[in-house]
Amino acid sequence: MKKVVLLAINSKYIHSTLAVWLIAGSIAHHDAVVVETNINQSDGDILTAVCAHNPDVVGISTYIWNAGKLPGILEELRARLPDAALVLGGPEAAHNVDYWLSLGADHVLVGAGESTFPAFLDGTQPTPTFIDPFDSKYIAALDGKIAYIEASRGCPFNCAFCLSGESAVEFFPLDAVKARLIKLERANVRVVKFVDRTFNAHPARTYDLIEFIIGLNSKNRFHFEVAADLFEPRTLELLASAPAGLFQIEAGLQSFFEPALAASTRKSDLQKAVSNIQTILQAGNIHIHLDLIAGLPHETLSDFANSFNQAYKIGAHKLQLGFLKMLHGSALRKNEPSIIFESKPPYQIIESPWLSRNELEILHKTEHALQDTYNKGHFMGTIKYALEKSGLTAFEFYRALGEFVQKKGRALEAYAEEIYKFCMTLQGVSSEDLCEYMIIDYLSMTKGVNMPKFLKLGNKVQMKPIIEHVEAALGRKIRKNEAALLPSGKRVYVDSMQQNVITRLYKIYNI
Repeated sequence: MKKVVLLAINSKYIHSTLAVWLIAGSIAHHDAVVVETNINQSDGDILTAVCAHNPDVVGISTYIWNAGKLPGILEELRARLPDAALVLGGPEAAHNVDYWLSLGADHVLVGAGESTFPAFLDGTQPTPTFIDPFDSKYIAALDGKIAYIEASRGCPFNCAFCLSGESAVEFFPLDAVKARLIKLERANVRVVKFVDRTFNAHPARTYDLIEFIIGLNSKNRFHFEVAADLFEPRTLELLASAPAGLFQIEAGLQSFFEPALAASTRKSDLQKAVSNIQTILQAGNIHIHLDLIAGLPHETLSDFANSFNQAYKIGAHKLQLGFLKMLHGSALRKNEPSIIFESKPPYQIIESPWLSRNELEILHKTEHALQDTYNKGHFMGTIKYALEKSGLTAFEFYRALGEFVQKKGRALEAYAEEIYKFCMTLQGVSSEDLCEYMIIDYLSMTKGVNMPKFLKLGNKVQMKPIIEHVEAALGRKIRKNEAALLPSGKRVYVDSMQQNVITRLYKIYNI
């Protein structure tokens, strides 16, 4: 029997790592302990947590988010635990074996950890196995964090920028997956996230699992990534019947530029994908998150702007503008030497024949503006008004906003004033109308809390009858910042008891 520490270094405190718990379940005949940390902790704290167990073996799961922190951790582990075997697994190590061995790792395991790790410890050959990691220790460790579960492993597609399509899809027994979901239902978690790369790769299984989750009558949220073009009509109907807020769906569109998709071996029926996403959005009960990737081969700035505008028109609740990462082991890294990228994780694109460094910087600023407004549900009415009046495309608007103001951690009320100043530079925008939209947005976003001074209108005498009217209508007391007098003389208030579970915005009423 060996003393084993399985170390996970997560990207955030609220995250957990399924891999280490799967491996722990596979080596129950050894003295194994899971140590979960995150990249925001100091190296010293992580090392102390590991060394406290005086292990014979340290197993570490490596990913793109923790690979930059691991060299220092390995060096110190070697110094503090000179007799321990340092064993790495996971995608970062498995596709860059020599590098990690040169940094002090004793062994790098390739393949499913729940098979390769026990084989390493016992000196046997790896055997495919199906492990249930959801024991009492794992359930207790979740404690309000995001829980991860997999119903399948692998991906039916083989996108050149990704690693998930390296092997055929392995579908796990549905009964076992349902049993795990029931365990998570009893746990204290925030979100249950399926790590399946294409959750809806098998239509019949997808329908079955969605139907089962709806039947749980859960208060949790369930998140899954999909290929939106693979949804069947009956599954769309089932999704429409789900309680509001039960599901979050992430759909990777990546691009609308066909040459970029072809160069990335990305196969998708975009027209059907868009249609299915719009159908889900119409039901109004599911949060939709769309992904685009900037930097794909052959897609220039103007081409990407077109992709952005098409994706924006869909009206999803979140539009993630990501940047190409040249992952170890990906076909794109092997076959596209013209793309210049960071030598260290996350290996993000720096320059290509189709995007200059300056153009990528423009896209980064655009992404910041998008993230600080649209993706947070902030100033939605204001932005819609500004787009309509100015005639700008969505990409032109966010690009210009990103160039004009960078939030840089400033308070929301200060950022609001910068957005106001920016919108006032746009043709066709009225200061009075803009002010009204911003007041209403602020009420719906924050219930009026910390309303910027430049948006506060009316004196106490004017506001008193408004507040009295609202309190009579609601049958309860309200804070004075929950009602507002608009520049046009109109009066509005926010009902702080009515928050949309999808948009997280509060209901606004006119008086």
